[in-house]
Amino acid sequence: MKVTGRVQGVFYRAETQREAHSLGLAGWVCNARDGSVGVVFEGYIEPIGQAIEWCRTGPPAARVESVDVTWEEPLGETGFQVRYK
Repeated sequence: MKVTGRVQGVFYRAETQREAHSLGLAGWVCNARDGSVGVVFEGYIEPIGQAIEWCRTGPPAARVESVDVTWEEPLGETGFQVRYK
């Protein structure tokens, strides 16, 4: 998933990690060079849907413009981490 808008420098990654943990999801979140944030969620469909909806708003300082969701086969991620590229 790719999230665009004012999503870097506003605790988007840390809050996404917190949300994923609270929903029992695995995966990762990272900043992209184009100013967007990349997110991968793995888990049950209902909590993934809740996480996607949360991403449409994000933390209070974020200004999300778009959330582009791409469904893929799970990779077997364990835990949820903030990745640094």
